[in-house]
Amino acid sequence: MPLESIAQNVWVSPWPHVFGGLHIGCRMSVVRLADGSLFVFSPIQIDDELKNDIDALGPVAHIVAPSLFHHVYFGDFAAAYPDARTYGAAGLEKKRKDLSFDAELTEEGWPDELTAIAVPGTALGETEFFHHPSRTLITADLIQNFDSSDHWPTRMYLKIAGIHKRINTSRAIRFMYRDKREARKSIDRLIELGPERITLAHGNPILSDGTEALRGAYQWLGG
Repeated sequence: MPLESIAQNVWVSPWPHVFGGLHIGCRMSVVRLADGSLFVFSPIQIDDELKNDIDALGPVAHIVAPSLFHHVYFGDFAAAYPDARTYGAAGLEKKRKDLSFDAELTEEGWPDELTAIAVPGTALGETEFFHHPSRTLITADLIQNFDSSDHWPTRMYLKIAGIHKRINTSRAIRFMYRDKREARKSIDRLIELGPERITLAHGNPILSDGTEALRGAYQWLGG
């Protein structure tokens, strides 16, 4: 799938992912760092076209599996870039024993232009990244932004989940928040960063007013 530029040094690429029979798709985010190397978040299925597009941007240095649920295409992607350093969410090495990671994903040790923020208190085990130069928040399941779907079961799911034609957090995802107070602290940290844009795994990237979108999507979590 082609790479789409959404900000200076930030690209996304979609993949037609099907989960539980639902056509929810998924999306990878790519950031070119100050040293010219690439940071890849939640990789999708790699093919020759995508690899050529990525290689034209620079060498891949970091490949991140950001949660316990975003790892399906990680193995093939990492195999295509054996010199890259790979990171897996805490606990993912037990869930996917067929995968190997160079390091467990944490908030520490990233280039200055990236801030990593884990969201504890959920079954997602997800870590988000903020790219300071472009004010882009890079996420997986933190937030969803769907228009609609031509696939009627998916369209019905979007309506039931409260994410049909609106930026929101899926009701299904909300059930995975076990410690709302702890999660709220991380959401507030993300809001304080003031993101203008948000990349996400399911739905369309949010290209403006990202801070307000995030604040609105998490009103249900309380203050």
